[in-house]
Amino acid sequence: MSDQTRSEDRYIVVGVDSSHGSKAALRWALAQARLTGATVEAVAAWQQPATYEYSYGAVPFPSPGDSIATTAEKVLTETVAEVVGTSDQPVDVRVKVAHGPAAQILLEAAAGAELLVVGSRGHGAFAGMLLGSVSQHCTHHAPCPVIVVPDDVKPRTSP
Repeated sequence: MSDQTRSEDRYIVVGVDSSHGSKAALRWALAQARLTGATVEAVAAWQQPATYEYSYGAVPFPSPGDSIATTAEKVLTETVAEVVGTSDQPVDVRVKVAHGPAAQILLEAAAGAELLVVGSRGHGAFAGMLLGSVSQHCTHHAPCPVIVVPDDVKPRTSP
């Protein structure tokens, strides 16, 4: 029996909320997946805001007829498409939208993953903090290694 994991079982989870930090994290995860042959699972979480009047965060106010979940999925899909672009080195990317607190959703998704990749800050009430509450929670509780990517990091490219 081989100790090596089958390539289809190898995946990297990345938290995506359309912020600059999450886009940098997604770029980093894509570059790592190209190097290792892993799949990238882009994950977004959503919650019902306490009131729509004061709803700030990763998901814009839903259009009439759209649910918050539908809007979250649309934002995630558009963000992944923007970051993946027209790469000549394609990576298998799955998208997942789940209801619940972002840190909890990411930790659940990371069970069995090679890595969990998050931005240093996202769309939150304290977006100016050096390390956001979600990334901090993930570094303390993840079931796998965690990479926290600052939003100004550019991925390396092969010569």
